[in-house]
Amino acid sequence: MKAFRVTGSGILAALALITLPCQADSAATDDDVEYAALQAEAKKVFSEGQGLDVFIKTYCADCHGNKKAKSGLNFQKAIKQPDRQSYRRHLKLAVSFVNSEEMPPDDEEKLPTAEERKQFAEWIDQIKYLSEKDPGPFIIRRLTKSEYANTLHDLFGVDRSIAQELPDEVSGEGFLNSLSPLHSEQYLGIANAVLDQISAPDGEPPTEVQKRLFGKTPAAGEDARAAAKQVARALAKDAYRRPPTDAELEVLLSVYDLGRESQLTYPESLGLMLKAILVSPQFLFITPAKEIEAESKIVPVDDYQLASRLSYLLWSTMPDSVLFGLAENGKLHEPAVLREQVKRMLKDDRSRALFDGFGEQWLGLGDLDSQTFDTEKFPLMTDAMRSAMVEEARLFFESIVRENRSVVSFVESDYTFLNGTLATLYGLEKTVTGPEMRKVALTDANRGGILGMPAILATTSFPNRTSPVRRGVWVLEQVLGEHVPPPPANVPPLEKQDQKKVANLTLRQRTELHVTNASCASCHKILDPIGFGLENFDAIGRWREQDDTGGAIDAAGELPGGKSFTTPRELKAIIAERKADLARNLTEKLLAYALCRPLEGYDEVVVDHLMETIAKDDYRMQTLITEVVTSYPFTQRRVKE
Repeated sequence: MKAFRVTGSGILAALALITLPCQADSAATDDDVEYAALQAEAKKVFSEGQGLDVFIKTYCADCHGNKKAKSGLNFQKAIKQPDRQSYRRHLKLAVSFVNSEEMPPDDEEKLPTAEERKQFAEWIDQIKYLSEKDPGPFIIRRLTKSEYANTLHDLFGVDRSIAQELPDEVSGEGFLNSLSPLHSEQYLGIANAVLDQISAPDGEPPTEVQKRLFGKTPAAGEDARAAAKQVARALAKDAYRRPPTDAELEVLLSVYDLGRESQLTYPESLGLMLKAILVSPQFLFITPAKEIEAESKIVPVDDYQLASRLSYLLWSTMPDSVLFGLAENGKLHEPAVLREQVKRMLKDDRSRALFDGFGEQWLGLGDLDSQTFDTEKFPLMTDAMRSAMVEEARLFFESIVRENRSVVSFVESDYTFLNGTLATLYGLEKTVTGPEMRKVALTDANRGGILGMPAILATTSFPNRTSPVRRGVWVLEQVLGEHVPPPPANVPPLEKQDQKKVANLTLRQRTELHVTNASCASCHKILDPIGFGLENFDAIGRWREQDDTGGAIDAAGELPGGKSFTTPRELKAIIAERKADLARNLTEKLLAYALCRPLEGYDEVVVDHLMETIAKDDYRMQTLITEVVTSYPFTQRRVKE
């Protein structure tokens, strides 16, 4: 079977004939009467100005108007073009500042009343209705490194490490869909390795390989090319995760012909064709079954692609026989069937991939294994400890999904998963021993949930100390879904303070001194108290009563709205009360991950509808996942301008 290693130049030349389906970028119109009415009202708010215009002129324009635009923000211009994505972000950010009473600054002569602040938020909320009903840009994306490895394993039984030389990638809304020359060469090399591994496993004779992969060789006088076409159809259907088109089959047969013209045997030519399949866009990308010719600009995603979308979302691999069967019978798109499949798939062990692809990214744990820590100060931060930290987060995430718990459990929980290594950070090393991770009941209410989880606390720390700012930003953005603007330029780190003057100050006191600058104070007024509330946990998540200076930890704080706390337990309780915010943030992040793009336009209206259903079931995770999978943008796509 050594002829399988024929140079890839001929294959690439043939595959150049294969093109990915084009993607449209225009929006579709909407005939829904109710939505049209909401659109008309929203356009009226922003075109006629009225109260919104008065609010901006009264409370914002002096600093963020036509004459002066601090931080580059001109709200007078933004409300005239609110459908522009950049202006939309500015206005949304303004709402969070106004609601939290960070803006206008307290030293202004006139401040808006609580009712005015509420009305401002309601006006800006109507921006979402300016968008046409549309599932958004249709993304044809490449398989990630792990998805690619899992798919090769499921197709041929090869070891997943076969793809270890591919570069790691960030999945979700940041997918890169290009195929560089380096990638192409790497895929060719991996295809060769796959063919080597499946050619003669355990000493199996190459004649046996032929039967297993390609069937018997046609006898003299039989139509070998017709037989090759049947083999191509079967191999491509599995690899492309859908039936190949006639044009795709002809391309594969041209590779077969290339092999025969190069004096390769029948099975060797089929091996070359299989290699072509493994480097084709149809294998490397998740593509539709066929191009749709329809008058409508928006059509349902075909059942084969829906099967792949669902399988790669929940399992990070190709659809199984059940999904294939439902797609073949045209049943998968039916809402009841789709919901039942989500339920089935979440019970399968392969659903742990949802954490590996989505959960780890949401929690920001991807770089923990390489994050630097002061080894003298934190000798416990070994490779084994880092692995246990991430495994705790994985098992905790999986338990909430598998047991269909409310998203509130991510913040407030009375259990976690520990082994002997990780138990030392919890002070439970006498009761939890050995390398095996197991479920452990927690009696300390300051623990439990992601806010008191060592992996999170370590990720949001510096190499030699905690960071109340990082932790505050993490809670606001990753847990509550709020937007924190970047810090002003040229703000020096704490280490630049006069060390003699601050030598006797705690980290909290140094941080509070650091943000006396008015340009910093508005943001830090919200995020710092949250970070201070977690200061009892050191940089790797151990409980402490004193910080590095020997000063007593002061974890007390107050959040906008007057809610105060003195311990991590009380802080968690306040955050857990914001069920709707927790669930909406997780829904938005999962939907963006599932669609492989940032949310925009009509997506916000979609999320509103999803939240209505999710709220009725107490914000349970399986309901959240199911609603995302059955949502309008997940099951529909644009097909033309």
